Amino acid sequence: MAAAVAACGDTSRRETAQVVDSSVPRYKAQVDEGLGASVAILLDNSGSMSDRAKGGRDARPKYVVAREAIQQMLAATDSFVATHTDFPINVGLYRFASGVVPLVPVERYDRQALVAALDKMPEPQGGTAIGDAMDAARADLYRAGTIRKYILVVTDGENTNGRSPRRVAEEIARRSEGSVRMYFVAFDVDARRFDFVKNVRGEVVGASDGMALRASLDTIYRGKILAESVDVGETLPDSAKSPKQTGSPAALPTRSPSQSPVKRKP
Repeated sequence: MAAAVAACGDTSRRETAQVVDSSVPRYKAQVDEGLGASVAILLDNSGSMSDRAKGGRDARPKYVVAREAIQQMLAATDSFVATHTDFPINVGLYRFASGVVPLVPVERYDRQALVAALDKMPEPQGGTAIGDAMDAARADLYRAGTIRKYILVVTDGENTNGRSPRRVAEEIARRSEGSVRMYFVAFDVDARRFDFVKNVRGEVVGASDGMALRASLDTIYRGKILAESVDVGETLPDSAKSPKQTGSPAALPTRSPSQSPVKRKP
């Protein structure tokens, strides 16, 4: 996976909402998919993560605070896996700066591997390739073998390298037909920079310091992703429904996968 080196920025606020024509085919899974959930965690490792968060009293660099918060977040997965032994949860970890580096592939949850990867991450440096990281994670989610797919981005800055995250988010939303859900945690940065995620039925939350970051991650990961996964046995995202249920295969769904659930037949 080549590192992104082109600096093209994400400064335009006038990008149109429709960036992918309806004739563009939807993504196809690389393996057979079944019930379960796959999560790709994308962690900012750009140079600004070496700074201290402006909004709190913690004097530690933001990258230290963020890695600790993600480790604590993973404890929720331990509890979920312990009580849902027959339900597959896949978790992958990526770091991004000027380019993207997969640390743990999106595969069956392995806390030890994830924590070890967090501990071995180098000190932050370089730019911020958010869009490229999202695109790389999306591709791997389609190799994970589950219907439910999630991208969770933790970042403290605006995109500076590679593809625009706005355009990538819109492309993912349309071509996945809503089966890839996107969540952003804006750490020590104005969350409104990522409002475009709301336009594709994703969510953005802010975090001014370490305590807020832990709370925001808990809200999204345990309160949204894992909570939705509890009902995955009875519901399907729009992209998994039959053509009669979804209408045109190129149409972007207008309802959340958690709304108007489609019951699986026993």
